[in-house]
Amino acid sequence: VQLQASGGGLVQAGGSLRLSCTASGRTFSRYSTGWFRQAPGKEREFVACISGTGTSTEYTESVKGRFTISRDNAKNTLYLQMNSLKPEDTAVYYCAAGNWGTDLKSYAYWGQGTLVTVSS
Repeated sequence: VQLQASGGGLVQAGGSLRLSCTASGRTFSRYSTGWFRQAPGKEREFVACISGTGTSTEYTESVKGRFTISRDNAKNTLYLQMNSLKPEDTAVYYCAAGNWGTDLKSYAYWGQGTLVTVSS
């Protein structure tokens, strides 16, 4: 599976962005998928994940109520709707596909990352 993330950019605090991640191949629906992020000088961290069917989701505490993960298996696309953005959300966001989980090791396939910058 090859993943291509897009949708990052510069936004003011309180604004919104929607990230997309397009996957190649016909097995996309078999994989759980997730979003991770890495801020400058920090380790990559879990943001959200969604099961292959889209029926189960999980979020890190700091984004609950603000971010929504979703997927469209017919389009082989994963989304992350980010609302009420804060400066601390600034990071490179990576999409990933693999097994269900909140740790990096659960995911075998990674996109190249898209930069989100939130100005105060």
